[in-house]
Amino acid sequence: MIRGAHLVGSVNLPDAEAVFRTVSDHLGDRLRRIPDGEVGERFYWIQFQTTRFDTVNGLSRIPVEPTYLRGVFDGRPFRLDDGVRADDLAFPELGYAEAALESYAEFARLREAGSIAAGTRFQVSLPTPAAVIGAFIVPEDRTALEPAYERALFAELARILDGIPHNDLAVQWDTAVEFALLEGRIEPWFAEPGSRAVLNGVVERAVRQAAAVPADVEVGYHLCYGDVEEQHFVQPTDSGLLAAVIRGVVAASPRPITFFHLPVPIERDDAAYFAPLRELELPDDTELYLGLLHHEDGFDGARRRAAAAATARTRFGVATECGFGRGPSDRTIDLLQLHADFAEAW
Repeated sequence: MIRGAHLVGSVNLPDAEAVFRTVSDHLGDRLRRIPDGEVGERFYWIQFQTTRFDTVNGLSRIPVEPTYLRGVFDGRPFRLDDGVRADDLAFPELGYAEAALESYAEFARLREAGSIAAGTRFQVSLPTPAAVIGAFIVPEDRTALEPAYERALFAELARILDGIPHNDLAVQWDTAVEFALLEGRIEPWFAEPGSRAVLNGVVERAVRQAAAVPADVEVGYHLCYGDVEEQHFVQPTDSGLLAAVIRGVVAASPRPITFFHLPVPIERDDAAYFAPLRELELPDDTELYLGLLHHEDGFDGARRRAAAAATARTRFGVATECGFGRGPSDRTIDLLQLHADFAEAW
């Protein structure tokens, strides 16, 4: 029933080498792919993108007193300057390609030395353009700025594709703000709130992201309900919206989807949460990973949630709900071992 384990992205270890070595020591060939832990400036997911926006002529933060996330990231949103067209903005390098190429060199070295299992791919996690635009741009400028930022992010992806052998690479699209749009927590800029068009817009964007990845590179989606200080922006009533997005992407994607990962709240060990996944038709080679693992209740809690999930799906892998790079570092090893123990024993 269990098809191994999946790491969403962030891991609280000092650097990429430490992530690769530690993950491999604990999980070995139970993982099909390994991320670099999103170390360095990427430790708080997309927040570091604001430092790039600060350098863009024509973008300015709104003039209010700043507040700082974790004492580091200025939380004021950006807006287009008067008279500036979004298409005329010149974005700098966003940092994703530089980090991926540097980490891949270390990954390849360690795999050649036998420290990483043969056949393991290097996983690059990228945010969706909507995530960055929805988080950092004032509502009235999101429609104009989303295509411009998408071009800049896809240019980062192109550099990654040029610099890493395709048979070594997996690309994961981190899809979180989209569920805030679907749940009505953020007002959509591309459809009427609460309409079917919101779901259509989310799927349409996800399909563009899949199409940007060549067929000889793995592509997957981390579907997320947010993880700000280990809290969802809203608790999903069930997996219905997650299933709807998966169904739409699988139906419309011009290429196969390698995997989907989706969250399972800690208290949801009931069959009702998983019921919408029962009718979900996935190709045999598309992997499904469920965020069954929580540090608060460990193996026993994961076992309860897995039993409930098994009422809807016969095959799935295990994961945490989100990355764990922002949690305490002394929790990291235990979480990695929990992945290994559960994938082995269930």
